[in-house]
Amino acid sequence: MSTSSELGIVAVGTAFGERRDVSATAADYVPDPETVEALGYETYHRAAPGVTAVDLAAGAAREALENADVAVADVDLIVVGNSDVPDYLGWDPSAAVARALGAHGTPTVLFTQACAAWSPALDHAAGAMALSPDVETVLLVLTNVMSEAHGNRMDFNGCVASDGAVAAVVRRGHPRLRRLSSAQFTNPDYADLFRIEYGGAAAPLPPPGRGLKDVSPMVSVYRHFGRDPKGFEAFMEEITARLADVVDEALSRAGRTRSEVTRLIHINDNRQTFRAVSDAVGVPLARTNAELARSLGHMGAADQLVCLWRHIEAGELALGDLVVLTGVASPGMHWFCTVVEV
Repeated sequence: MSTSSELGIVAVGTAFGERRDVSATAADYVPDPETVEALGYETYHRAAPGVTAVDLAAGAAREALENADVAVADVDLIVVGNSDVPDYLGWDPSAAVARALGAHGTPTVLFTQACAAWSPALDHAAGAMALSPDVETVLLVLTNVMSEAHGNRMDFNGCVASDGAVAAVVRRGHPRLRRLSSAQFTNPDYADLFRIEYGGAAAPLPPPGRGLKDVSPMVSVYRHFGRDPKGFEAFMEEITARLADVVDEALSRAGRTRSEVTRLIHINDNRQTFRAVSDAVGVPLARTNAELARSLGHMGAADQLVCLWRHIEAGELALGDLVVLTGVASPGMHWFCTVVEV
């Protein structure tokens, strides 16, 4: 039995909602479809009625286990990240995923840190291996299904929200797709940005005559900055500057530098943001996942691992290549980076 807490990804599985065309459906979501089309997305995925985030998570997990030739009984820990409104309140999707897989007695843990959930989830897997020599194999599952009862998938944060899940079987001491390090930064001044006003314990129901979606999450952004355009401009500059900082911090912890980075995989953001991220970190746009994002849409915490696997399947990453997985998550705000060696 290896005593190293360093982990690698053995295999990945994915599950998606039904593919939809952005230009053909944008008018169903917004009165000015051209603004959505300008974001650069071509297609996205939407879960069929009755298909939940747990359903997609379990489907991706089954595929990952099969691809890794691992039985669910051999999994020592299940770590789930759910990046949108959960199927139910007062409920643990990680336990529901375990039940769907027949993983009775296997410990589970849930991360709900929005689009950043995958990064602390992977860190938790590494931490579990460091703390317990009995943890050899971990099933990591990230899932996102946009709750259209709570928000508008084409009008909430400059992205087109997409429904999908990814699962990875990670093993102690595995020599491929090794997690080398990570870094995160949180600015709590922005804790209220993009929040959903109604449905939680503070305001469980909207006022009479109003609905859950009557207050757009973008309103909280405008409210935060009020009539201070310079404050908003500084915020936009901070988004990319902080990202460059966490990339440098994660690389430094791994003993590596930006010049060694083969590819940067960001959240599946819009094309304008990809250009800004590319410039800030110094990785050419062609060596990001910008093109994949156009066809996948923003799948919350599932973006990075889905795109990492797609690049590998396409032969765009080779043994020894260095990849930085990055993202900015709200509410929060959180900036994060994980360094992986292929």
